[in-house]
Amino acid sequence: MLELMPSLGTWRPAVSGQRCAVATIVAAGGSVPRPLGTSMLVSEHGDVLGSLSGGCVEGAVVEAALQAMHDGGSRLESFGYSAEDAFAVGLTCGGELEVHIQPTGPAGLDPALLSTASSGSSLALIRRLDAAGGAVVVPDPARFSAAGSRELSDLLGGDDAVIRAAAAQLEPLLHGGRAGLVRLAPAEGCGGSVSESEPITLFVESRLPAARMLIFGANDFGAALLPAGKLLGYEVTLCDARPAFSSQGRFLGADHLVTDWPHRYLAAEAAAGRIDSRTVVCVLTHDPKFDIPLLETALDLDLAYVGAMGSRRSHRQRIDGLLACGIPTDALERLHSPIGLDLGAVTPAEVAVSITAEILASRAPRPASAVGSLKDGAGPIHQTNTPEQSKVTPWT
Repeated sequence: MLELMPSLGTWRPAVSGQRCAVATIVAAGGSVPRPLGTSMLVSEHGDVLGSLSGGCVEGAVVEAALQAMHDGGSRLESFGYSAEDAFAVGLTCGGELEVHIQPTGPAGLDPALLSTASSGSSLALIRRLDAAGGAVVVPDPARFSAAGSRELSDLLGGDDAVIRAAAAQLEPLLHGGRAGLVRLAPAEGCGGSVSESEPITLFVESRLPAARMLIFGANDFGAALLPAGKLLGYEVTLCDARPAFSSQGRFLGADHLVTDWPHRYLAAEAAAGRIDSRTVVCVLTHDPKFDIPLLETALDLDLAYVGAMGSRRSHRQRIDGLLACGIPTDALERLHSPIGLDLGAVTPAEVAVSITAEILASRAPRPASAVGSLKDGAGPIHQTNTPEQSKVTPWT
């Protein structure tokens, strides 16, 4: 739903006050084209905003959304590949989707809440999918605390035990910028129109600011990696200690251009809280006086990826230098050196592809040894990064 929120203020059906229903992927299994949290809005006249699968299931979802608006209640629809009927509604890619469909309005999502929410780079939405309904917008998910949220307390009925149980599952999703389902046992003795035996079902979507890519080395390889990193959605910083190199015009496309000793800059950014576990560090300086203190600093941080350029001979010398500095061997296992996948890359542009390919492979939920050509593989093409996103969760 988060990807649609910035468009609500200009989408004519929403602006004109038409009834709408929101359809959201809440569980998935196998090869699916879109991640959890992907949503589509359907107006009472059949207008559509967004897409769930690129065409596989949209028609059936529109029909179900129109029916949900007619009935006034939420529903869950399941879609999968039907080998018996090639023309049946389903995903020909072989995946499975569960799509929750919920009308907007007092008993569902409040359009005013969504349209006035921040459209900034940091935002989360917690929706209650069971009969109680309701939603909470979280403007700063990285610092969210369930215990201190009055809005979440109201959404969950104010029961302290339920809030504590929710915090254990909600906060990792919110802080990690992920999406997922959360199911909680209802509060003992709860009343109202909702059955006491019905579990509380929440769907969480969290969006954090872009992850950072720090490129150290103002050279041909850094110039090629810079646009490649931006293409992947990273906020890219290029840092070099030499003003004559870092001031060149070919690096002006970086989000941040820094002239400083690499290890000093990285340590300062970490101390200021501007480095997190999604940060990628690429050391392209190929100079021990820069590389060794920088890698010593980087390997002491919780980073997504640390890679360093150099030949195998340079790599052996680098490892010896880091061991002499007291870096433990288990930390050295996290170092990607020589940097990049073995793609036969030679030119700076080809090396940039090699590096970004290795970064993508390091994020995938499969061992690096399993990375290869899709034509030689087996199993689902679209892999997910978290257990919450890896399977269709039974709905109760």
